[in-house]
Amino acid sequence: MSKITFIGAGSTVFAKNVLGDCMLTPALQGFEIALFDIDRERLADSERMLLNLKATSGSTCEVRAYTDRKDALRGAKYVVNAIQVGGYDPCTITDFEIPKKYGLRQTIADTVGIGGIFRNLRTIPVMLGFAEDMREVCPDALFMNYTNPMAVLTNVMNTYGGVRAVGLCHSVQVCVSELFKSLDMDMTGVQSKIAGINHMAWLLEVNKDGVDLYPEIKRRAAEKQKEKHHDMVRFEMMLKFGYYITESSEHNAEYHPYFIKRNYPELIERFNIPLDEYPRRCIDQIERWKKMRGELVDNRDLSHERTHEYASYIMEAIETNVPFKIGGNVMNTGLITNLPKEACVEVPCLVDRSGVNPTYVGNLPPQCAALNRTNINTQLLTIEAAMTGKKEHIYHAAMLDPHTAAELSMDDIIAMCDELIEAHGEWLPSFR
Repeated sequence: MSKITFIGAGSTVFAKNVLGDCMLTPALQGFEIALFDIDRERLADSERMLLNLKATSGSTCEVRAYTDRKDALRGAKYVVNAIQVGGYDPCTITDFEIPKKYGLRQTIADTVGIGGIFRNLRTIPVMLGFAEDMREVCPDALFMNYTNPMAVLTNVMNTYGGVRAVGLCHSVQVCVSELFKSLDMDMTGVQSKIAGINHMAWLLEVNKDGVDLYPEIKRRAAEKQKEKHHDMVRFEMMLKFGYYITESSEHNAEYHPYFIKRNYPELIERFNIPLDEYPRRCIDQIERWKKMRGELVDNRDLSHERTHEYASYIMEAIETNVPFKIGGNVMNTGLITNLPKEACVEVPCLVDRSGVNPTYVGNLPPQCAALNRTNINTQLLTIEAAMTGKKEHIYHAAMLDPHTAAELSMDDIIAMCDELIEAHGEWLPSFR
């Protein structure tokens, strides 16, 4: 029996989306769905939820929960990863509150910046543990990573983990549809091309019947910027740098040095930037779960419709050899020629029986590549810190982060990093 292993299965809502999709995919019937999570209670919740879904959908997939990670991985053909190391309390709280003491404000803090650096440092050792198990018990499995920080973690699994890994993110899938909805434009027949790095990939081309739609997009965006709305940072970046970015404005506000600035506090209001957004979301999700749990876990009439998540479509394409196009995070093997070869990039990929096959993009517009490189610098130095255990590379990663460098002195950055290392304690044992 072929096997799909889901690590981080205690993310019950996300497990429903990804694994519910698998249960509804004809090519994946008869697969074992193996669940693993370190939280036994949440693991049991997800198992009951999926068993209910199996009964209502008529799926022939077998659902099984494991308390031993290696057993869950043994013989897997596909591995889906959706973990969060350290959770909201204590680690996300630490990632936000200590930088605040130094006057450094964040919005999401899960990709680059101080929050992204420390999320990487506590997650990379755990992910390398997955890779070690996979090399032993499922060496040919495809590892599909949904965990942020996407670019660094997918890079590490490919470069140091010795497994086949692709990173999957929602932002490419919804980029064009959300843009067109925001601008009240019809998406019918629209073709697009997106490439760059995760959370900062670029809508390079957008056309219909051979007509470039960017002039009309920019005209409407400039008009919309006259009033407050939820996507002001991305529109401003597009109007200044020429191209729309895949990830949301609350994310991009902290990827660049232009928006969250102590000397220009009016920018927060002007661009409608939600500081401390991620902690608010975490608190809301915790409260919502208390209400949702009964609806998902104990609902014998639970139903599901296939979502836009890439995972089941990737597996289906490999099983059937019917090609499917995705936006995937892969190593830059000459794909984007003006970004570093050591980087993980987000490019169109064609999936079939041979696996995930990334496509050649060539040069990005020079200003787009330059903005990507500012974030890649921090990504690569974070990997260097994690793999060498040298604390100075944490400092380097932080000092090269555009937002952090624009706000703090080098001495304050080093002091802040030292305080974060101390506060993380056993989450970062190799740096204590």
